Amino acid sequence: MRALTLLLLASAAAWAAPPQRIVSTAPSLTETLFALGLGPRVAGVTEFCRYPPEAAAKPKIGTFLEPNFERILALKPDLVLVVRNPVQLAEKLRRLGLRAEEVPQDTIPEILASIRAIGRMAGAAAQAQALAARIEADLSAVRRRAAALPRRRVLFLVGRSPGTLQGMVGAGPGNFLDELIRLAGGENVLASSPIAYPRVSMEQILAADPDVILDMGDFAHHEGKPIESQAELLRLWSSYPMLKAVQQRAVKQVASEVFIRPGPRVGEAAKLFLEAIHGVRLP
Repeated sequence: MRALTLLLLASAAAWAAPPQRIVSTAPSLTETLFALGLGPRVAGVTEFCRYPPEAAAKPKIGTFLEPNFERILALKPDLVLVVRNPVQLAEKLRRLGLRAEEVPQDTIPEILASIRAIGRMAGAAAQAQALAARIEADLSAVRRRAAALPRRRVLFLVGRSPGTLQGMVGAGPGNFLDELIRLAGGENVLASSPIAYPRVSMEQILAADPDVILDMGDFAHHEGKPIESQAELLRLWSSYPMLKAVQQRAVKQVASEVFIRPGPRVGEAAKLFLEAIHGVRLP
């Protein structure tokens, strides 16, 4: 009994100490760890963790939806961070005896809460509080500037088949992209969708006739690099000259991962949304 008690106490103490080997299972979590100055403690990241550049040199553990459990175990992490996902990743990791903590990042409040939670878990609470305060200041600045501007109807395409206007997926309601659009003075034309990231047909786009189209193309699937230039994008959409966004040359390539990473760069994303929707740039 005494041996068991000592073992439990040792285990509790180990979990209470700040983790020294952290595995991240999502790019946004990796960015958060590095933004908090915890890069040296990151033991593994996903294949899609490309920011900051130092993250790309870390050992890879597979992808968000298809992690390699053997690689994760081999890294001997004392903490594995997980975002909300459809594959019950945290539960599977716990069954392997690992400490796995789920930190949702679907909305802006969740993003800010996740930064503070990771800071607390990693012994970097002060750094996390400072980072969250900076993000909130950026968001407030964008909100104040957008309040004086006319609302513009926006379509944000997070993906589609390369080189065509087929297989389109847009940002609907209930996610941080929808929140950023509204915060930056836009109205999301997919706000009434029953799901967060709906399939979008050209018929729907013609009926909605947005003022601004923000198009990621196949960006998310090509190692962070857009495969079409802005000129190519405009030529693609020129087949639909009846669209208001096409007439006003307000079809814009979204060529940065900052738009789709729900992490510490969300304040920067808000500024980019303001510029893309209204042409207004904040420092």
